[in-house]
Amino acid sequence: MNTNEVALVTGANKGIGREIARQLATLGLTVYLGARDNERGRTAAAELADAGDVRFVQLDVTDADSVAAAVKAIEADAGRLDVLVNNAGIAVEWDVELVDLTAEQLRTTYEVNVFGVATVTSACIPLLRKSPNARIVNMSSSLGSLARLSDFESPQSRHQLMAYSSSKAALNALTVMYAAALRADGIKVNAATPGLVPTDINANAPIPRGSRTVADGAVAPVYLATLPPDGPTGVSRGPNPDDSIPW
Repeated sequence: MNTNEVALVTGANKGIGREIARQLATLGLTVYLGARDNERGRTAAAELADAGDVRFVQLDVTDADSVAAAVKAIEADAGRLDVLVNNAGIAVEWDVELVDLTAEQLRTTYEVNVFGVATVTSACIPLLRKSPNARIVNMSSSLGSLARLSDFESPQSRHQLMAYSSSKAALNALTVMYAAALRADGIKVNAATPGLVPTDINANAPIPRGSRTVADGAVAPVYLATLPPDGPTGVSRGPNPDDSIPW
């Protein structure tokens, strides 16, 4: 049902982002695989060729010029954008006590997880407005749920990842505000929580990294990326897309 639709997935040369790109391509979408590194991005796109139409586009979410160039290339090539998956994200504090976290570590995290999302989303809105059924999916986390963080007995609270958790809470705020602002354009904006999947982002985590696969982690974002025109906006879903994650 999504044949000929166009998607951009950021941070997609590895992990869950790559799997999202693969699954969307198998559904018939033309997928632009965004990655900072040219070699890794081109390699990933080539390796996904059997899944469908996957095209590499160089994109660093922390570099506005890079984002603008990527969007310009997509516009010249495809003319519009139906799906944006803001997947790129980082965590920098697995071995840092919360009270020892520096402002610089906060800034580094926010540059990718929050400011990067705003940069990419803003640049893509003109192309998304050309779609009859545009969807934006922001990759969030239960670690950004204020409801769960404020439960001091919850696993989310005990992790005490201040930079990562607060950046995902900020991302949740961006999600609902974009959803409200873009309703009139028919653009749906939602948040997906993939669950705990062993990927590079938590490679140095001192906690159990979970047994879920990248395919499991891609379920919620792919579900939200393929919503029909009457689908919801301003919601948080996953890892089972039937489940809501409290803001």
